[in-house]
Amino acid sequence: MRCSYRKKIIYGVITILIFIIFSHPGLYGRSSYEFIEKHNILKYLHEEVNVNLTSNAFTNCDYHDIINDETTLSPNLIEGDLVEGHGIRDGGEYIPQDCRPRFSTAIIVPYRDRAEQLRGFLVYMHTFFRRQRIHYRIFIIEQVDSRPFNRAKLLNIGAVAAINAGFPCIVLHDVDLLPLRPSNLYACTKQPRHMSSSINKFRFVLPYLTLFGGVISIRTSQYKMVNGMSNEYFGWGAEDDDLYSRLRACNFKICRFGPEISQYHMFSHKLQRKGKLRSDLLSFARKRMAADGLSSLHYLEVATVLHPLFTHIMVDL
Repeated sequence: MRCSYRKKIIYGVITILIFIIFSHPGLYGRSSYEFIEKHNILKYLHEEVNVNLTSNAFTNCDYHDIINDETTLSPNLIEGDLVEGHGIRDGGEYIPQDCRPRFSTAIIVPYRDRAEQLRGFLVYMHTFFRRQRIHYRIFIIEQVDSRPFNRAKLLNIGAVAAINAGFPCIVLHDVDLLPLRPSNLYACTKQPRHMSSSINKFRFVLPYLTLFGGVISIRTSQYKMVNGMSNEYFGWGAEDDDLYSRLRACNFKICRFGPEISQYHMFSHKLQRKGKLRSDLLSFARKRMAADGLSSLHYLEVATVLHPLFTHIMVDL
């Protein structure tokens, strides 16, 4: 009996160890990958500002010290408040006053039912951006209907708003991700960039090389060239892989910064329902891209409100 009992314990321990090993996100992931070296980052950035931008500053902003910033911010910043005199305009727009920015970026966040997380995100991101000396504006695109969440379509709606506002660069950004390194400049590179390649949830390991989700930056001209993202992905999953397929079809090569720069903190949240048709949609991603995306975007705009920290666009899909 004792021998049998010991065998059960041993087998149980072995089973648990095997499960831990094979469920480890870094098992097949990449702790290292091809990336733009720090000393080359400025050379690979796409320098362009909003057509409507005006600045009274006499000198251009310099970004060498930002790229070489070794500090890490704490996610606990979400629990604080913004300092007085932060200079943020209604709609969540900020323009540096002491120098002329060389980059204009629209941050687009698809959103529904995460009020507390959104509050912390806004406080953190505005604090983060103060150190980057870029011109930026935060767009929150909220789905107000009861259909399954459609992240990609919300991003398309935000992209259209950013394009109409004159932004040459957009960052597609999940609300549960916070950048930890100020050196992770929120500006577009010449090629589309996967910005969140080093996330705490995955032990700061890139799960697979073709991952293109979480936070990405892309020039608006490139986003229009691939017709944006598919509007058909209701529910969780595969819309990022669809976008990656579109980019590859147009011969774009994604790029990244180094793992130490690309660190993000992900907050825990409830898992969303997986999209029922995501596998079938992904199988024909390239064939659908000409007819499914920005060119076929239809929705009802319920309201657009310029809040002190963000532009709030509420839509019914």
